[in-house]
Amino acid sequence: MVKPPYTLEWYEEDDGTAPVLRWLQEEMTPRKRRAMGTAMNEILQELGPQVVEGNFGRALGGGLFEFRLDQDVEQILARKGKKPRARDKGTGERILLRVFCHAHGNKIILLVGGYDKGERPGARHQTAQITIARERLRTWTARQRVTRSGSRKGKKTVP
Repeated sequence: MVKPPYTLEWYEEDDGTAPVLRWLQEEMTPRKRRAMGTAMNEILQELGPQVVEGNFGRALGGGLFEFRLDQDVEQILARKGKKPRARDKGTGERILLRVFCHAHGNKIILLVGGYDKGERPGARHQTAQITIARERLRTWTARQRVTRSGSRKGKKTVP
């Protein structure tokens, strides 16, 4: 198996929890979770910040970009010429997910926020989620300054 060009990292709160991981595990249906996991592996880890050049992303400025997903596992794998498993055949469940990311270092994508736009489509909610993602990115950036001085631990990567 070839290692993808980009590595994904979870943003962590001060208590060690990872909000994007928590969202994926606790708030998504299993089909949406599989679709996002597949998309992260097959698209985000392959394209990194270049997802903004196609329909999978949008640059938000200030080092933040949005990874957009409106496809199920079957559609994602078909784009890659791969066959889905029987459990990944379409069910009609609408998928409209967003993950907010920041590229850093040579090939690392930090996952700082996410939400289900299909469940909360309003512009006000989206603006609030982007604001949260920006604040997490500011917090992470401040921590990196401390890390460079040698007093902070490393980050967890997505397996």
